[in-house]
Amino acid sequence: MSEKFQGMTNKFTGVGPALITPFKEDLSIDFEGLENLLKHVAHADYWVVQGTTGESATTTREEKQSILDFVKKHNPNKLPLVYGIGGNNTQGVIDELNTMNLDGVDAILSASPYYNKPSQEGIYRHYSAIADASPVPLILYNVPGRTASNISAGTTLRLAQHANIIGVKEASGNMEQCMKIASEKPESFLLISGDDMLTTSLISLGAVGVISVMANAFPSVFSKMTHSALKGDYAQANENLFKLLDINPLMYEESNPVGVKEVLHQFKICKHFVRLPLVPATVELQQKIKTALSAHSLT
Repeated sequence: MSEKFQGMTNKFTGVGPALITPFKEDLSIDFEGLENLLKHVAHADYWVVQGTTGESATTTREEKQSILDFVKKHNPNKLPLVYGIGGNNTQGVIDELNTMNLDGVDAILSASPYYNKPSQEGIYRHYSAIADASPVPLILYNVPGRTASNISAGTTLRLAQHANIIGVKEASGNMEQCMKIASEKPESFLLISGDDMLTTSLISLGAVGVISVMANAFPSVFSKMTHSALKGDYAQANENLFKLLDINPLMYEESNPVGVKEVLHQFKICKHFVRLPLVPATVELQQKIKTALSAHSLT
């Protein structure tokens, strides 16, 4: 890692909620709801803005900048900020990096190219080109369930040698792959859980925390869980983890972020509206979530 970025990686230890983007009923951005959310997750360790959970696929360039600027202005604890810029057009990602105002952004989170299904060499070159162009450090995001291709452990370890690539959000669910990365990565390279329910397991292997969907709704539970695990208190960590076992699958039953937005709606933090092709939670899912929240005292 270059001297320029030495010492900054500890900014991303702990819990980073992948912030949802609240919408009004007319599907314009609900900045009042976003402010409520930021207050709700104010004690996280860092924030991730316009990741895939933020419905970045359906926000415009202008909206992305306005969301980022709003978060910067409503960050009294001066939490580190990670901003999502990814895509399956490498040059398009670079162009966005060059045109966005990234002042105050500490790192970029970039999902692996979707649909194209590039080879491992193509993935390597894609990320290398983005890292070369990025004015801030890059965190890889491996989520094969959404991209239809996996960043292999070998490719991640190869990219870990790049001076401007500081970590990976691993959401493959492949523990053997995660172990390979953990066992061979440079000491300063961050392994970050991208799967809420595997966080404590990955921390036991050397992960530094989680970029989380459910931390939008349950920031206290996630903070206790993650920081207990980081201290080696897995009994306490698992006590919090097990509270989420029943609610977790409901977050994805009708696709993310439909479930977590419904929770936030029931908490009266923001509305549950999402942009097409997603639709708000069905009445059936709303009831399932209500029941799970009550059963585990998560309200």
